Amino acid sequence: MKPRFNPLASLTILLTLGTVLAAWAGINETAPPEFRSLPALRVHPAGHYLETADGRPFFWLGDTGWKVIHCLSPADASYYLHTRARQGFTVVQMMVLDENDGITETNALGELPFIGGDPARPNDRFFDRVVALAEEAATVGLYVALLPAWGDQLTAPWGMGPRIFRKDNLPLVRGYADYLGHRLRGRGNVIWILGGDRPAKLDGARPNEWPQIPAAAAGFPADYDWTPVWAAFASGLAEGQGNAPLILYHPQAGTYRTSRFLAGASWLSVNGMQSGHGGGHDIPVWDWVAEDWAVTPAKPTLDLEPNYEDHPYNPWPQWDPANGYFRDHDARKQTYRSVFAGACGVTYGNHAVWQFAGSGAEVINHADRDWRSALFSPAGRQMGYLRQLIESRPFFARIPDQTLVGGDAGKGGWHLQATRDREGTYAFIYFPANDQPATIDLARLKAQQIRAWWYDPRTGIGTLIGELPGGNPHAFRSPAQGPDWVLVLDDTAKNYPPPGLEYFGR
Repeated sequence: MKPRFNPLASLTILLTLGTVLAAWAGINETAPPEFRSLPALRVHPAGHYLETADGRPFFWLGDTGWKVIHCLSPADASYYLHTRARQGFTVVQMMVLDENDGITETNALGELPFIGGDPARPNDRFFDRVVALAEEAATVGLYVALLPAWGDQLTAPWGMGPRIFRKDNLPLVRGYADYLGHRLRGRGNVIWILGGDRPAKLDGARPNEWPQIPAAAAGFPADYDWTPVWAAFASGLAEGQGNAPLILYHPQAGTYRTSRFLAGASWLSVNGMQSGHGGGHDIPVWDWVAEDWAVTPAKPTLDLEPNYEDHPYNPWPQWDPANGYFRDHDARKQTYRSVFAGACGVTYGNHAVWQFAGSGAEVINHADRDWRSALFSPAGRQMGYLRQLIESRPFFARIPDQTLVGGDAGKGGWHLQATRDREGTYAFIYFPANDQPATIDLARLKAQQIRAWWYDPRTGIGTLIGELPGGNPHAFRSPAQGPDWVLVLDDTAKNYPPPGLEYFGR
């Protein structure tokens, strides 16, 4: 076992085009000497998880700070980054070009991204702010997952656009991406996300479904394919950055997972999905993750946008607050169950935070509080306890295992999700409800004696149940208060610390 420490307490610790490249001359290709970056991320050799370049486990605990670059002043952005870092987040997802008039509306410093609206003429002062945010994030231990362009600036079956990146101007796409890569070169905490609520291609076999319907109305053929444009983005980023970057893709909500429509994309490092906000409570994201886990060769996967805390409930797309809002229990159910199903992490989101409601922009879809208050909504404060739990036991050996749950694991809001390590020295089982019974097969653990705990996802505190003989099924019932709990089972011989308290390492 490696020495134990608590990471949450140590967070502070090609195509050449003459005219285009001439406009982009003089950019910084490396980080300044005084800047000390975080180690870059890579896929672990086993394929299912992420690690740092120096081999340490990396748990993706993301926050959708989509509009940081456009909406926040430097002081407000600093407050946001420091707060999320203290809460245990590891990644912030940000749009470089905003979804809502990101080409024609200025950022908080009054700068537009392009001179004269021309993507071949980037405004260095606008992108200076992007670099500054990435560098400040690194100082508090955060990685930034940057979207070079939101989907409506490319695919645009719906949205404001304009469609400035297309298949008929791929050199321009590569040039812009190359510029971004150069500007962020040397910053190990930079990750790239392509997409942005849009499909990489249309499914001609489903012409009467979304997004084929708005795509047809916008004049796209039923089987239109934008993947050459996304590939050009990936190629340009790699050229500018000087290495093969970690790249994900943020799809639209529903079954449009990257493991299905981008399975052959060599540039895609991590599979992504969006269980989203429009399908109701308890979307079975655990089944989607399980399907991705089974894909060969193995590739990490995660839910890049579950239901946001404090987001109005259905129906989509006409959100009606009279139907209620997703709250902290909804957020915990989706995040814990997707991670236990085999994801390399998860992204949390708060409806007021992603848009930075109260920062001066128009409030979107009935946000019921301002972003500063929303930073401390319950689930946002509690997400770090999920990370602490995962990191308190052997990290890379963790696998999903529903055979731990005897009989029916339940549906929807009652679905239990289980995970353990390959060696059978520990297991976590998420109980979404209080006073919920389940029979757990202790024979799945290779332990003669088992120490059992109830871990509270609201407080990060484990309460000892006691020690049990291994080898047989055992009936458990989650505590009467709650609602949700995690049952932690440890091989007594391993002498693991209380769940969530100490960092284990590999």
